[in-house]
Amino acid sequence: MKHPDFSHLRVMYINCTLKKSPNKSHTSTLFDISKAILNKENVAVDQIRFIDHEVASGVYPDMTEYGWDTDEWPDLFKRIINADILIIGTPIWLGEKSSEAQKLIERLYAMSGKTNEKGQYLFYGKVGGCMITGNEDGVKHCAMGMLYALQHIGYSIPPQADAGWIGEVGPGPSYGDTKWQDKTLDVPAGFDSDFTNRNVTFMTYNLLHLAHMLKANNGYPNYGNSREEWDDGTRWEFENPEYR
Repeated sequence: MKHPDFSHLRVMYINCTLKKSPNKSHTSTLFDISKAILNKENVAVDQIRFIDHEVASGVYPDMTEYGWDTDEWPDLFKRIINADILIIGTPIWLGEKSSEAQKLIERLYAMSGKTNEKGQYLFYGKVGGCMITGNEDGVKHCAMGMLYALQHIGYSIPPQADAGWIGEVGPGPSYGDTKWQDKTLDVPAGFDSDFTNRNVTFMTYNLLHLAHMLKANNGYPNYGNSREEWDDGTRWEFENPEYR
């Protein structure tokens, strides 16, 4: 089949590790597999380590208007909304996504009431996925919550939009570690996992394909889903059940 041209797309990775730079992030190491594919496909890539920025907690677009002295979210959001694809990465802690991932989702939710040039909610036409690392079970549980949140605010989710790696239950090397308990590992932890490598590859291309299709069609038609038209009184084929 013809090789698709994805060079017009832009992908944003947001790493929700609890480690500030320059500390090693295993989630970032997993990102690198996906990013390497994008580099070969000539896709523009941006990345944010969320904890490196002073992002206030809250569900409003700018929390300095609600008592916070500093909030870097408005500037970060300009980079996020400029991307066609958003990939959220998180470690697993106590079976859940990180607190930084939850904060990110709350701040994305703060923007979800805004609309695009077609009167639709702002994230219509954008594509979302997630990547997860950890040493205990919980990849699917974390993906379930994050992908639900992304689609709820307007992101489109393709098939198999998540990927992850978990080590053995209990203490052990994390993804990409080359040493554990004073021993050098033959292969960095997780690098030889065909399951992870396949899922990261499929996820990356599924995100690209959906974003490519949406961008080629200028997103979704706004017939039946424009908040601005609804507020202006348009109801399309909806009939209020009170008047049937």
